[in-house]
Order: sequence, then structure tokens, then C-alpha cells
Amino acid sequence: MHPRDQTIFALSSGRPPSAISIVRISGAHAKTILGALAGRVPAPRTAARALLLDANQEPIDDAVMLWFPGPKSATGEDVAEFHVHGGRAVLAALFAALSSFENTRTAEPGEFTRRAFENGKLDLTEAEGLDDLIHADTDRQRRQALRQLKGLLGDRARNWRAQIIEAAALIEAGIDFSDEGDVPAELIAPAVARIEQLQKEIQEVVDAQGQSERLRDGLVVAIAGPPNVGKSTLMNQLARREVAIVSPHAGTTRDVIEVQLDLDGYPVTMIDTAGIRETNDPVEQEGVRRARLRAAEADLVLWLVEDDPREHAVELATPVWIVRNKIDLNAPDEPSASHGRAWGSSYFEISAWRGDGVRILIAALAGFAQDYFGSDEGGLISRERQRALLRETAASLQRSMTGQGEELVAEDLRMAAHSLGRLLGRIDVEDVLDKVFREFCIGK
Repeated sequence: MHPRDQTIFALSSGRPPSAISIVRISGAHAKTILGALAGRVPAPRTAARALLLDANQEPIDDAVMLWFPGPKSATGEDVAEFHVHGGRAVLAALFAALSSFENTRTAEPGEFTRRAFENGKLDLTEAEGLDDLIHADTDRQRRQALRQLKGLLGDRARNWRAQIIEAAALIEAGIDFSDEGDVPAELIAPAVARIEQLQKEIQEVVDAQGQSERLRDGLVVAIAGPPNVGKSTLMNQLARREVAIVSPHAGTTRDVIEVQLDLDGYPVTMIDTAGIRETNDPVEQEGVRRARLRAAEADLVLWLVEDDPREHAVELATPVWIVRNKIDLNAPDEPSASHGRAWGSSYFEISAWRGDGVRILIAALAGFAQDYFGSDEGGLISRERQRALLRETAASLQRSMTGQGEELVAEDLRMAAHSLGRLLGRIDVEDVLDKVFREFCIGK
């Protein structure tokens, strides 16, 4: 039997042990398996309690079961769910029982969602939105992913594709009736007007700033500077936990340390790097090399110093903020979050150890993130794959407007419709599907 025709199962909830675990089954044998383990099949979409028994009639667990006959299910196939107690032994016994059924196997990563896609329950842009929703770390990422899951881009793409196909049909009809005097002109004129409007609309989407892509990937902020200026201390302050080793000895940080932060709803990756200096230690040399590389690749660099910032000339293509640390050495009074100052938009004075000025720095970082991501949350494009295919679509439409003959215009319109079909995952995208769904977790 082909793997796509086999019945699959997987844990679709959190890692055990947990209070409740959900095991999902999808495929042609789901109903048979449900009846065999529970002794009966409940009414569709109605929770029912049952004592699950294995093939030897040994009890597995006292569980809740659900039955979703296809095509009215998440995958479009027959689907069953067992809500069991979330112990490892319970799950091991249930998985062993499920594996004993013929043509039934554990699911691959993303296989439930892929079957939903193949059965027309969602298009590829919605599947990508679901993946983004699963991996969303902040509320803004969650909202953006949910819009994609609800068809933010897919609905527009389907509408564009339908209009392009209609315009192509008019052009091809004009070709077929070319010997009918003014009939071709009557058919082609409205098609050309529609193409011009579509090309402009799609090009505007392509040209829009990539806020959605940025929000999906997050903002990268590197903490860099000479050794022993308090980079790891600041990292711990921002993370609000001990993520980096703090030591008075220079060169303690040898590798790059990353922490994911939620900064006012924006995803930010903070990077603590090795102190940048000349050294003969080969391990520290590698740390310095990595620090320079990550600083150059970051979206913003916080360059820490502890003396006169005018003595530090930092030449990077990336925006750089000079942060003078250890101001507590000259201020023996009690620590205060209001201490420390922001001189302009790129120079700050703080005490990472006591917290002076850190709140001011965080507020400035939140403002930078807002400017970086933009305030518009209605961006259609969230992945480079989507932008590339929309760019191809706009280019094909642009070529169709050059008036090179009806046959070439019709071919360009077919190419535009093909690109949108690939965007939606309906045409020639097997390799893309393998890549997209491989990134999903097992059980989704």
C-alpha cells in the first residue's frame, strides 16, 4: 500500500508526562481501529468515554474518544482521537496497540497537515501560516500567522488567478474568432484593462516593505565590544535570568550566546558575543571571529564601553548604539532604574550590574523594533517563496501588456496563472511541499 493510503497516528499534544495527551488517527482504517480499541464508535463529533483494550483484551486506559468521519474532518479523511492520561506508559501501550493494526503507522512530521492540504482543506499559504502559528513566540507573530491561516494571501491569490484565467480566455477567444471582423477587439480590450489593473495591484504587494517577513524572522540585536565591559551582565539583565557566565576575567565568553525575547510583542534575538580584542589564544580567536561576523549580520549592535565613548570608532554597516556601562563606579548612591541617560538616539549610559538606565535602553529598543517592523500588520507576504512567485506573476503580466501578439499575450497569462498556482501549492510544487511540511512537528 502507498504510504499516503496508510492510516497514520501520532501524539498531537505536548510532551509527556502531562495531565492529558491527545493521540490522533487519520486514514481509511480509523473507524475500524476506534471500534476495536473502544468496543464501539461514538456519534460523530461527540465526546464519549471508553475503556480502551488492546488485542489481548488488556486495559490500556480509561479515555475520552472522538470520531470525525471524512470529508468533514481536519484532514479530509476519517479521523479519530483518543484523549488519554498523559503518562509515558499509557502512551507506549496505546502506540503499541495502534501499531499492531495492518497498514497503520506513525505519522511523519507535518503529515496530518499535508493530508489536509492534499484533500483541499487548506492551500499552501494557509499551511505555511499554520507552521508560523505553531512557532510563533510573540503575540504579534501569532496574529500575523493567524491571518495567513485564515487565507489573508491565499484568498487574494485565488481571486487574482481566477481573473487572469478569465482574461486569458478572452484573449484566446479573440484568437479563435480572428476572422470575425471587430470581434477580437471587443474581446481583447476588456481583458487588457483587467490585466493592467491586476499587474498594478500585485506589483504593489511585491514592492511593499517586508514587515511580515521581518516579523516572522524577528529582530537580531548583538551585544558587542571589548572584553570585560559587562556584555554578559547586560545580557542577563535583558533576559531576566542567568543565561551567560559573568566573570571578572577577560575572555570568559568564547562563543555566541543567543536568547529569544518578547519585546513589546516583537520577537527579538539577543546575542552575547566574545570580547573583541587581539589575542594569541586560538579558541578566543575563533570567538572573536564569530563575534565580528554576528555583529556584522545583526540588525542592531549595542557596542558596550566603560570609558569615553568618543574614543571608540565603530565602523559597521549595521546601525550601532554606543552604550557606556558601569556608571555605578562613579555613582555610589542606591541603584535606580531611572538613573542612566540616553544622549540622543544612539548613546546610552547604564549600569548593567545594578540596572541603572536599563529600562531606558529597553524602551529605546522597543521603539527601534516598532520602526523596524513597521506599524502595518496587514502585510500579505510572510515568506521569500511567496514574494518570488508574486514577482514572477507581476513580470508575466507586465510582459503580456507589451502588445507582442495575442498568442504571446495568452502564453504570458498562462505563465502568470501558473505562478499563482504554485503559490497556492496546486501546481508543480512537490519539492516545495516536502520542504514546507518537513518543518512541521510530528502530530500536526
